[in-house]
Amino acid sequence: MRVISLLCYLGLVGLLCVYYLLIADLHGARPWVILLIELVPLLLLAPGMILGSARGHSWMCFVVNLYFIKGALAAYDPNRQLFGLLEMGASLAVFCSALLYVRWRFQLNRKLAGEGEISVA
Repeated sequence: MRVISLLCYLGLVGLLCVYYLLIADLHGARPWVILLIELVPLLLLAPGMILGSARGHSWMCFVVNLYFIKGALAAYDPNRQLFGLLEMGASLAVFCSALLYVRWRFQLNRKLAGEGEISVA
């Protein structure tokens, strides 16, 4: 699940890069400035995602909700509807995969620590 989470994360970052650098009409704004503002929350959590930290993945679940909301707002604009739907799908994939990684990681840690074993006294 960690690999799927990383792939979804990179897919979301790639989607934002492609859209803001190649497709979006920013009305004279510099695309790299807009892209930097968009990517700062995701890039702050990149080390935790890459290292496989369960805590980093859980924080990603919180942060990626902002991108889901932004995608939902973009989906109502007819000019950005496809981008909004793609952003919602990518952020949902990141959320679900990171959430499952955190759950399964904590279950494995508990099992390795010996919790839940029946002791015979």
